[in-house]
Amino acid sequence: MAGPERLASIYLRGVSGGRPSVPVEMDALERAAERAMSPQAFAYVAAGAGNETTKRANEESFGRWRIVPRMLRDVSRRDLSTEIFGRRIPAPLLLSPVGVLEMAHRDADAAVARAAAAEGVPMIFSNQASVPMEACAEAMGDATRWFQLYWSSSNELVESLAGRAEACGCEAIVVTLDTTLLGWRSRDLAMAYLPFLRGKGIAQYTSDPVFQRLIADASDERSTPTPRPNLAALGTLIQVIRHYPDRFWPALRSGKARRAVERFVEIYSRPSLTWDDLPFLRERTKLPIVLKGILHPDDARRAIDAGMDGILVSNHGGRQVDGAIATIEALPGVVGAVEGRVPVLLDSGVRGGADMFKALALGASAVCIGRPYLWGLAVGGEAGVREVIRNYVADFDLTMGLAGCRSIEEIGPETLIRTPA
Repeated sequence: MAGPERLASIYLRGVSGGRPSVPVEMDALERAAERAMSPQAFAYVAAGAGNETTKRANEESFGRWRIVPRMLRDVSRRDLSTEIFGRRIPAPLLLSPVGVLEMAHRDADAAVARAAAAEGVPMIFSNQASVPMEACAEAMGDATRWFQLYWSSSNELVESLAGRAEACGCEAIVVTLDTTLLGWRSRDLAMAYLPFLRGKGIAQYTSDPVFQRLIADASDERSTPTPRPNLAALGTLIQVIRHYPDRFWPALRSGKARRAVERFVEIYSRPSLTWDDLPFLRERTKLPIVLKGILHPDDARRAIDAGMDGILVSNHGGRQVDGAIATIEALPGVVGAVEGRVPVLLDSGVRGGADMFKALALGASAVCIGRPYLWGLAVGGEAGVREVIRNYVADFDLTMGLAGCRSIEEIGPETLIRTPA
């Protein structure tokens, strides 16, 4: 739905007293999601690293770039579509991988997959999903999807996850580089809450045959501390068992649910990951590989030298390094280093159509959003995600037209000026 049609649909409902069921303003949307979620779940999603200066900078830095609209251009017809990896998509927008979506809504990733497919927006399946990738792929039909990969300490598991992604129709693999260690997230620490320890967000693992074998091979010696036996610990154990893909009593008696969590904690990340590891994945998949978390121009050049197919400029929504560079500030340097050889995408801090426009003007091929669609999921399930997507696309369409641009190709650096910090 183009911008004017979106506006008309909302205003016409207003004639009869109707209002948007999902808040249009981003702050109001986040507040509504907070009311719909548990305190622990909301804190986990909303949290930034440390004092959250990176999270704030991601949004505030977009304001330092100002759009310079041009007048008297025929913008009655606008083309929002763009091409990435040979696939034409209706707008330069993708859904970033967000883990543990079950904390926002019981239908979790499946609801987001259906919404993305219905709106024609590519979804990047999370490695930390609540629903296996095969089920989400089935829900999407022929719609475009990618897969995010956290590089485990088990190369065999990495190969298995990549193979499953290719088999279920994913069109690219997005390797997240900035989470080889978990960041210092004060909100989560204050609540002493990590959803994975409760069996949430590990569906890609428990549905994987290699991971199942790793559970079976696990030593009886635990590498993680055993919590003191009390009512809280018992409640956590019940959550772990309920989230395991087996009936309750067999999962309890076998101990597989508990071992799955313990094994996940042991192997989910690889702090020793280096550039020398990339050929392992390159040799095992035909899919394009996008490196997510690139912020430095030299890393972008090295990624291309390593045979990578795309860059996703991201600081993980400000969740990993407090005081890190904002993504919109890092984008021009990365784009300059890439020199048009591969697509450059951006996430972290995109809060509306104007932000989308600015990112494209600075050289991004497309942008990705994360928290906003999760807030929509929390407020309205699948329909809530669709509303958020429609609002972004409509806002971008109107911004593009009002700036005097008829297509993505007409959005360039000359459409912006930089204001003093």
